[in-house]
Amino acid sequence: MLACFYPDEWLDSAYVIDYEGLYSQGFRGIIYDIDNTLVPHGAPADERAIRLFERLKAIGFECCLLSNNKEPRVRTFNDPIGVHYVFKAGKPGRAGYEKAMAMMGTDRRNTVFIGDQLFTDVWGARRCQIRSILVTPMDPKEEIQIVLKRYLERIVLFFYKKHRKKVEN
Repeated sequence: MLACFYPDEWLDSAYVIDYEGLYSQGFRGIIYDIDNTLVPHGAPADERAIRLFERLKAIGFECCLLSNNKEPRVRTFNDPIGVHYVFKAGKPGRAGYEKAMAMMGTDRRNTVFIGDQLFTDVWGARRCQIRSILVTPMDPKEEIQIVLKRYLERIVLFFYKKHRKKVEN
């Protein structure tokens, strides 16, 4: 029942992922959430984010930002990065993920999603059968509705950890 919210991987940050390893495994597209995944909520693209996308492009990845935010937020973040983006994506609905893959020219077999929320980011990726990587939120200061979801996420992650231990043993 809770497995639909389990990520394929759970890491500390989008900045510690082995992107070269993902590419060698055949992944060609990466879909990213923005807020609390790449930068703190509402922040512009910083130097670290800009360097990350330069690196990803050099590796050969197509990238797309997928956000439930309005276009001004997403466009402003994307201006110094220059990748595809989908705003008002309606996560966890499938349409935004599918649009992102179409923009990148990828499919569910060679696309990975990276985000910080289980009930929007990971669940949506799982619904589309896209590999998902959950990252720890960058900033504990969040809107109240997200804070409330984080309490529920803790319960799911408790069971996720137990599930992972069983699988590894």
